[in-house]
Amino acid sequence: MKGRQLRTALGLAMVLAVIAAIAIGCFAAYGVETAGPETTGGDPHGTPVDWRPEPSLTGGLQRFSSFQELKDFLNTAPTYPTYWYSNDLWGTLALGEDVKWSAENDGIDYSRTNIQVEGVDEADIVKSDGEYIYLAIDNRLVIAKAYPPEEAGIVSEMKLEGNIEGLFVNGDRLAVFEGPDYTTVYVPEMERPFTTSIKVYDIADRQDPILRRDWAIDGYYVSSRMIGEYVYLVASESAWIGGDNIGLPRIYGDNGTVEIQPAEIWHSVTPDNGYGFTTIMSVNTVNDDEEPTHETLLLGSASTIYVSPSNLYVTFTDWSGGSEKTSIHRIHIDEGRIEYHATGEVPGRLLNQFSMDERGEYLRVATTTGYVSRSGGPTSGNHVYVLDQNLDIFGRLENLAPGEQIHSARFMGNRCYLVTFKKVDPLFVIDLTNPGEPKVLGELKITGYSDYLHPYDENHVIGIGKETVAAEEGDFAWYQGVKISLFDVSDVANPKEIAKYEIGDRGTDSPVLYDHKAFLFDRSKNLLVLPVNVAEIDPSDYSGGVPSYAYGEFVWQGAYVFDISLEHGLVLKGKITHCNGSESQKAWYYGSSSCSIERSLYIGNVLYTISDQKIKMNDLGTLAEIGELSVAA
Repeated sequence: MKGRQLRTALGLAMVLAVIAAIAIGCFAAYGVETAGPETTGGDPHGTPVDWRPEPSLTGGLQRFSSFQELKDFLNTAPTYPTYWYSNDLWGTLALGEDVKWSAENDGIDYSRTNIQVEGVDEADIVKSDGEYIYLAIDNRLVIAKAYPPEEAGIVSEMKLEGNIEGLFVNGDRLAVFEGPDYTTVYVPEMERPFTTSIKVYDIADRQDPILRRDWAIDGYYVSSRMIGEYVYLVASESAWIGGDNIGLPRIYGDNGTVEIQPAEIWHSVTPDNGYGFTTIMSVNTVNDDEEPTHETLLLGSASTIYVSPSNLYVTFTDWSGGSEKTSIHRIHIDEGRIEYHATGEVPGRLLNQFSMDERGEYLRVATTTGYVSRSGGPTSGNHVYVLDQNLDIFGRLENLAPGEQIHSARFMGNRCYLVTFKKVDPLFVIDLTNPGEPKVLGELKITGYSDYLHPYDENHVIGIGKETVAAEEGDFAWYQGVKISLFDVSDVANPKEIAKYEIGDRGTDSPVLYDHKAFLFDRSKNLLVLPVNVAEIDPSDYSGGVPSYAYGEFVWQGAYVFDISLEHGLVLKGKITHCNGSESQKAWYYGSSSCSIERSLYIGNVLYTISDQKIKMNDLGTLAEIGELSVAA
């Protein structure tokens, strides 16, 4: 799992630098630090490049008619570097009739990956089937017998050449996504060294997995989903051209290598700052004889992916032409078939996959335009759009909370919950019953903000974010410790924060703030678990009082386990750590610890916490330690 820490908290900058060295075009992600330096919006490179006339949007994509047309198209692109990013890393869960919080396996209740849409599974570094735990640690795949705990043990382990991006379990089949080794130094002379593969193993015998399918496509792993027997993989690579050569994307399989031809590639008729090939491939995880299907789009770099049972939406943000907008492309999926259907466009940028939701015939989208400034000047605005199946805008609600930006969004049934922030946290309750006329029903202003919203039930929402203190230096706030809130939205005109719990001081963090899969919640068990990296301030270090901008020192890492209910609010049941001794904790502080808990799950009456070092088992009711398994290399 340390490879994922490299790509997120510590290593993302290195990955971006590698990609920038081989790419063309322009892409930038927005992430505003509550108390950090002022951020800017618009074209990341300043003056927009007016490199050719901009035709009107036709409402769809086209395929190239020839290799020469593709070559001419790419030759029009500017040559400054592209910065690839994926909001899917930060980025889900439905509500009401569409949600199942757990599943049954031979009468044993167990938790599953926190997903966005029922029936649409999301790959993760940890999976369970109620008996075994499947764990990806960098390039190692570990299968552990987990339940019952008295029979726990490691049953098999294998090493792959690249880094494991995520896993799916489908009965006796295990799908593994393998990407490049991100610690490898890029050599400019290397020709397109990065591919993403999907390997499907027969795990009827967990002690001896057998590789049944091995397919790969050019590009970096962006996202994936599993629906029934089919896995859908999205990968993206920069389009490059050298002389008469074009790096067309390739698919690698049992029958050799196939190069995707220009006539198979969809492209926009509107200009972009740069271009990348985004390929969507489906693989049947059960039928080994069924050939994969695929579609390829030549657009900007893919940023956010949302998948419903029947559609896959890919978004691309564009800052060209002096305006900020996001194009959305609807790809219809059905039993492995993939068909491009529609293209649309909305003003602004999406925060992450929570910014999209499909309900019936409509796609709902939340965006932010502009940027947050401490000292006046350009300001931001926040918007909600409803799109029809052609991705034409059908309804809109614009200019919410001017001067702020979206920190989290959650669509739940006919409502949208939106958190914006600059100095205080407005939680907006938005009615989407009439898709053509979204409207604000109510709002709540409190200190702090929520980076992640999770449904408790149809009238209550859990928020995970940071507490804040208003700054005396300007119109902004200094973030403090991690804050858990429970909101009552039964009176939509007057939402309330009915419970809250703050952990640590400024510098405290949690993976849940950017990765919803680290979050464990089960309402029937009154259970909430999240990993936390705790920092605390020693007041004796500040003779004149602790300033709001002061950072704490790291003191602890582990999982906080809460009893959560409407009757009692948030009650801390206990804490679990895998770090023993100051040296382990110092190692975590510098970003290289293997003792950091990244995931938790339960099977029956056992709570499992998982790090690169071990799987620890505790009684779900008392948190008494039952045992542990070492998974260290």
